[in-house]
Amino acid sequence: MADPVSWLMIETGWNVVAADGSKVGEVDEVAGDSSVDIFDGLAIATSAFGKPRYVPSEQVAEITEGTVQLALTREQVEQLGEYREPATSAEIEPDSKGGIGESLGADARELEGKALAPTQRREHSMNVWRRIAFFFRRLFG
Repeated sequence: MADPVSWLMIETGWNVVAADGSKVGEVDEVAGDSSVDIFDGLAIATSAFGKPRYVPSEQVAEITEGTVQLALTREQVEQLGEYREPATSAEIEPDSKGGIGESLGADARELEGKALAPTQRREHSMNVWRRIAFFFRRLFG
């Protein structure tokens, strides 16, 4: 039997198993604040492009290298709610100091950020493009 590990070790793609040991999905994302060691829960993928489900930390029974075991049955996992991404807490403004090259670089980063990861004021569902990106992260690490 493998030794338990911290929630901080969990990586995308780790297996998620029900209380009986049957595989119910893979880790998509870990929700928590590592700076103060607060583990909120997991977003797990139960199918390739399906919406991830949210598992509260209280339902995680054991974490070992490569596997997260839940205190839930397969049926209970199927009843879990959809994972909702948290609202963005801050919008970083580009620095106005520096030369024209730095200013253009900051403007390009700002546009890229608005296009790829716009500031969200409320919790929201994971969009299809983000689900596809997580699918490939699980496949290729």
